[in-house]
Amino acid sequence: MTALLWLPLVVPTLLGAAAASRRSATWTRPLGLAAALAILVSGLALLAGVTPTGGTVPTAAGDLLRGDALTAYLLVTIGAVATVALWADLVTPAPPDGWFTALVCAFLASMSLAVLADNLGVLWVAIEATTITTAFLVGYRSGRRSLEAAWKYVVLGSVGVAIAFLGIVILYAATRAAGHPTLSLVELVALAGRLDPAVTRLGIALATLGFATKAGLAPMHSWLPDAHSQAPAPVSGLMSGVLLSVALYAVLRLRSISDLALGPGFLRGVLLVLGVLSLTVAAALTLTQRDYKRLLAYSSIEHMGLMAIGVAIGGWLATTAVLVHMLGHGLVKSAMFVQAGRILRAEGSSSVADVVGLSARRPDLGGPWLVGTAALLGFPPFALFFTEVAIVIAGWSAGLAPVMLLVLALLLLTFVGISRQVLAMTLGPARAEPPAPQIEASAEQPAPRLGLRAQAPMVAALTAAVLAGALALQTGGALAAAVAGLGVTP
Repeated sequence: MTALLWLPLVVPTLLGAAAASRRSATWTRPLGLAAALAILVSGLALLAGVTPTGGTVPTAAGDLLRGDALTAYLLVTIGAVATVALWADLVTPAPPDGWFTALVCAFLASMSLAVLADNLGVLWVAIEATTITTAFLVGYRSGRRSLEAAWKYVVLGSVGVAIAFLGIVILYAATRAAGHPTLSLVELVALAGRLDPAVTRLGIALATLGFATKAGLAPMHSWLPDAHSQAPAPVSGLMSGVLLSVALYAVLRLRSISDLALGPGFLRGVLLVLGVLSLTVAAALTLTQRDYKRLLAYSSIEHMGLMAIGVAIGGWLATTAVLVHMLGHGLVKSAMFVQAGRILRAEGSSSVADVVGLSARRPDLGGPWLVGTAALLGFPPFALFFTEVAIVIAGWSAGLAPVMLLVLALLLLTFVGISRQVLAMTLGPARAEPPAPQIEASAEQPAPRLGLRAQAPMVAALTAAVLAGALALQTGGALAAAVAGLGVTP
């Protein structure tokens, strides 16, 4: 099974190198999708191998890489979301671009390394690598706004990972004082009871704050709306769908150490504050937002805030809901950013005011956009409905009723803000004439009506988002093993 740890790293790297070597060859375009499928298959195979009771957990590279059930689940999430985003990009007519494909493959390999790492130092390096690759991808269109968003992302993202680095160094110092210097996640959990509480508290707090910046949690969220709205559609889908979740995965790992070393109360308070702040920012800004790509970005802040609250609550129900929410949100959000890119190409504007009557004029765009929004807002039967309810119930049961009431109020405000804008786009009266194109440096022709082949990725993503909750019940052993990897028991 050790080979399954290397495949998500080696395959995207080799495919990226091949794409970079033949930048204008037509065969380079599907290589990003091939890398995503390799990660998905590796994750599924690894999950099947480590789930049974007594199943061995494979390691590699001198125990720097480790593939427990939680790692396998995150690989499945990365692979599934990337498959949706890159499949949709592949069925969109465009000339081959080997550099773009190479950067996407490097991005996928970096995220895979982050979840495979059993060493906090390697995890930090992998997340820093995602910053480098996505910075180039955000500014890939080379327009002024794209470059500005890329630089903002680099500066704020680098500040976040620098804070995380300082926290990791302090945590390492705590292990040296305990007589066993290590950054291994497994060994940190085993050593937690011997760590100095004051030093560990500082290290955990800084590392959590740094990774929370990469997760887009308020008040360190300001890079996210610019980066996600200016990046190419598949990149926005990848960043919102899985990059944020990979950063939150690091916080989950830190939570398992913090609970043993400092008790569950310490990180719970920090994450509750960050989560409620994120929901507040999302609620306030979705009510006034007039750009539909930025609207999706603020929706990402909302969902990351809700997941942070789930991590703060802890326990079996909340942790399980967070993991299912990661997958469901990733699938829906990647599909929605892809659809936003299609609307932008067809309408020539990212302004809500310029895109009205979409369901009547372009049902191939308006219909999926409306259904995707329903999934994003947590309508049943989509999985996000069940995970949001589970997080609220878990918080109420944990004695956090006032916080849950505030969360429900903020979710309602966000619901009003997003639905108001989307309904104006899809059900409003059609305008007389299309607006002048506002896409920088774009010479694309108006997008033709989408056929079944082009709609297939969106349909697959939304169908999977419906099935995610049911599949979680059917594959309860795999999901239970992933939750147990965090030291959480029923």
